[in-house]
Amino acid sequence: MNAYSRYFVKKLFWYLMTLVIAIALNFFLPRMIEGNPVSLIVSQMSKGMTDSDTIKRIYETFMKEFGIDQPLGMQFLIYIKKLFTGDLGTSFGLYPKKVTDILASAVPWTIGLQLPAILVGWILGNLLGAVAAYKKGVFDKVIFPVALFINSIPFFTLAIIMLYLFALTLGWFPLSGGYDFQMVPSLSLDFIGSVIRHHTLPFLSIVLVTIGGQAIGMREMSIYELNADYVLYAKLLGIRDAKIARYVFRNAMLPQITGLALSIGTMVSGSLICEIVFSYPGLGTWMFTAIRQLDYPLISGCTLLIAVTVLLANFTIDMIYGLIDPRIKAAQMEEE
Repeated sequence: MNAYSRYFVKKLFWYLMTLVIAIALNFFLPRMIEGNPVSLIVSQMSKGMTDSDTIKRIYETFMKEFGIDQPLGMQFLIYIKKLFTGDLGTSFGLYPKKVTDILASAVPWTIGLQLPAILVGWILGNLLGAVAAYKKGVFDKVIFPVALFINSIPFFTLAIIMLYLFALTLGWFPLSGGYDFQMVPSLSLDFIGSVIRHHTLPFLSIVLVTIGGQAIGMREMSIYELNADYVLYAKLLGIRDAKIARYVFRNAMLPQITGLALSIGTMVSGSLICEIVFSYPGLGTWMFTAIRQLDYPLISGCTLLIAVTVLLANFTIDMIYGLIDPRIKAAQMEEE
C-alpha cells in the first residue's frame, strides 16, 4: 500500500467514525428536548372531546404507532435497522408522510436557492477583492469598507431588513413561500414567474453577504501574494506586471476555491435561518417546523442529511488536497 492509499484509508476511517457519532447524536439529541410529541398531536385532535377513555386510546395508539412506547435503546436499534434500508421513519407532525418524501421535496428548493447564490456571490466577491488589492486607490477605500460592513451582517438580519423594506413596506416582492399558494406547480410561465419573484429576496440576502466575505478574503490573500518574495524577484528579472499578476491571483485563488468547494458541499445546511425568515419551502423551514412539533424523525432526517453532506464535502477536499498539495505529499512520504 503506497503513501496516498494509507492516507486515504486513515481519513476514511476517521470520517466513518464521525458519521457513526453523528448518527447517534441525530437520534438521541432531539429526544432530549423537553415535551412529548404525541401529547401535542392528541391535544390538537381532542379539542372539543370530553371522553377521557377515547383520548387515552388515541394517545396509546399513536405511542405504539410511532414506537415511543419502546425503551430508548430499542428505539435506537429500530432506527439503525431502518436506516440501512433507507427508511428515515414517518413524520409525527405530518403523519403518515415519510421523512424521505418530505426531504425529497425540500432539498431541490434549498439547492435552487443556495447554489446560484453561492456561485454568484463567489465570482463577484473574488473579482471585487482582486480589483481592490491590485488597483488600490478608490477601489480599496470604497470596496473594502463596504464589504467589511456587509460581511458583518448575519444572513437572517439582512433577510429581515430586506423583507421589511422591499416586501412589507414597498410591496415589490412577496412576503413568504416559494410561489403563490393558489397556484399548482407546473412548467407554465405564470408559475415560473411566481417562483422567481419569491426567490429574489432570499437569493439577494445570501448573495450580498457572500460577496462581502469573498471580497475580504480575496483582497487579503492578494495583498499577501503581492508582497511575497517571488513577486519582487520576478520584477527584478523584468517580467511583465500582467504575467506576474496572473501568478499572484492564481495563488491567491487556492484558498478561495477551497472555500467554494466547502460552501457547495455544505449548502444544504447553509442559511437555514434565511429560509425560515422567508418561509421558503426548503430544508430550513421544515426543520423549524419539526422542532416546534417535536417531530423526532423529521429532525433526525434533516440533521443527518446536513451531517452527511458536510462530511462528504470535507472528505472530498481532503482527498483532492492529498493529491495536489505538495505539503501533504511531503508528509505522506515521511510516513513511508
